[in-house]
Amino acid sequence: MSGSPVDRHAAPVEGLVAYFGYGSLVCRLTHRTEIVAAYPARLKGWRRHWRPRPDMPGFPAALLTVRPQDKAGCDGLLVIDRAENLADVDAREARYDRVEINRASIDCAARFDGIPIYLYVAETQVPAHPAPPMILQSYLDAVMHGFQAEHGDDGLMRFLDETDGCEIGLHADRDQPLYPRALAHDDARAAAFDRLLAPYLVAPSAKQV
Repeated sequence: MSGSPVDRHAAPVEGLVAYFGYGSLVCRLTHRTEIVAAYPARLKGWRRHWRPRPDMPGFPAALLTVRPQDKAGCDGLLVIDRAENLADVDAREARYDRVEINRASIDCAARFDGIPIYLYVAETQVPAHPAPPMILQSYLDAVMHGFQAEHGDDGLMRFLDETDGCEIGLHADRDQPLYPRALAHDDARAAAFDRLLAPYLVAPSAKQV
């Protein structure tokens, strides 16, 4: 079920909400609200991919988003948060629509019945930035850190395997990060991430040559 955009002003004013993170929200170190809980989870029926940034001021950083796709899936983090914090999460996820999804879309060992579950999907009605998109290394570092922490080394590899579009290119801003919630990484972790990522930066057609 793909879901429909939610009126952000109609969010619950009390109680709990859940949202599924599949990119930087998987990394707890980037959270800026005092969440209630978070659980490793898997989203069924959606495929993760990189897409161009909307045409707006700033560096043309590529965005992670998801699209409905039969038999697809992606790992992530199911965050349980207070409804009063939802406006702050919406602001963080600017240029994304918040859509409500059903419980059957989520594989998770935790019980979270009776609360709405949301998914942030990049807006498509805004024209793409005219400059070629690039993946911010500082952003990707945070995403990969989150997947390794929540899903282990196997989950980190699944993130790369289950994400389309890595070959669009990488902007090496690790030393001077443009991503506002960038993490500091030691040299060993950074080198390990670079080794894992390298094969995915090559276009699929080039891999076959």
